[in-house]
Amino acid sequence: MQREMIEARKPPVLSVGFIGWCREKLFATPTNSLVTVAILYGLFSLIPSFIQWAFVDATWAGASSSECSSEGACWAFISSRLDQFIYGFYPQELSWRVDLFFIQLAAVLAWLMIPVLPGKKYSLAYGLIVMPVTSWIILAGGLLGLEPVDTHDWGGLMVTLVLAMYGMLASLPIGVLLALGRRSEMPVVKTFCTVYIELWRGVPLITVLFMASVMLPLFVPEEIVFDKLVRAMIGIVMFQSAYMAEVVRGGLQAIPKGQQEASDSLGMGYWQSMCLVVLPQAIRLVIPGIVNTFIALFKDTSLVLVIGLFDLLSIVQAGLNDPAWLGTSTEGYLFVGFVFWIFCFGMSRYSQSLENNRQEH
Repeated sequence: MQREMIEARKPPVLSVGFIGWCREKLFATPTNSLVTVAILYGLFSLIPSFIQWAFVDATWAGASSSECSSEGACWAFISSRLDQFIYGFYPQELSWRVDLFFIQLAAVLAWLMIPVLPGKKYSLAYGLIVMPVTSWIILAGGLLGLEPVDTHDWGGLMVTLVLAMYGMLASLPIGVLLALGRRSEMPVVKTFCTVYIELWRGVPLITVLFMASVMLPLFVPEEIVFDKLVRAMIGIVMFQSAYMAEVVRGGLQAIPKGQQEASDSLGMGYWQSMCLVVLPQAIRLVIPGIVNTFIALFKDTSLVLVIGLFDLLSIVQAGLNDPAWLGTSTEGYLFVGFVFWIFCFGMSRYSQSLENNRQEH
């Protein structure tokens, strides 16, 4: 009798399949049903017209906007300038070096993201230590018999990825050190790290880029010359490391004190317990925050236009000023937005897979 009463109190089980999923997720309550219907109406009103404009009536090839249909998108602007959007002003005969940089970056990312591939720690070590050096040698030249290419000739997607890659790789370890310093019991170290973090978090990135471009050369000897791209990298790293420090500090505070006490009881020193016990747990806890900071950094690279560097967005905007392509701004900005979305969505999905693996183990 008691079992029958318990069974009667259980909510009814919805039917399995697509219909059951719709009833449970989309039409479970009157409010959910109303919101679902409103969203579906909006999608069915906008998507067909967008497909008609973007694909059916679109023009895919041409030498100017005058050859494009007035009823559809003018993707000829993208196809005719795609090389410039990717390579910038890099010498065309040396573009294979940029391709090699892209291949190296894609290989390391695939090695890290595909679960069945072994040797993750080696791929991580290669990506953190070897790849930044080899990438700079490949792109800048001057070594191994490669012809030097000045950074003024860099641009497009290449510059966006270079700034994002070096910014991410450098800001994480610096942010970890700043987070540890802010939690340090040494007053001088704690004060310095706190002031650094609060100072850089209190100014906008555009100001940091201006300062890195104009003021940095004044604080180094005259014989040391930083080109504009390196100055932008330094400014981005110093800015983002302050945000990364706060993300990591949140993870450190979430670790119970018992972990540190247990490592102390085993005779571990400070750095040994931090590197082997505390930090691995803390970084796993703040994976979403770290990836969110990386995504913000990737998008903030478009601000380098203010100091004269032509990233992907900047070079598309420069192409829109060409009299032959007037009126194609919508297509240009959609292309840039799609490229940024691809990279940001990929980072987001990878972080979610890391979180799921952490929860399973």
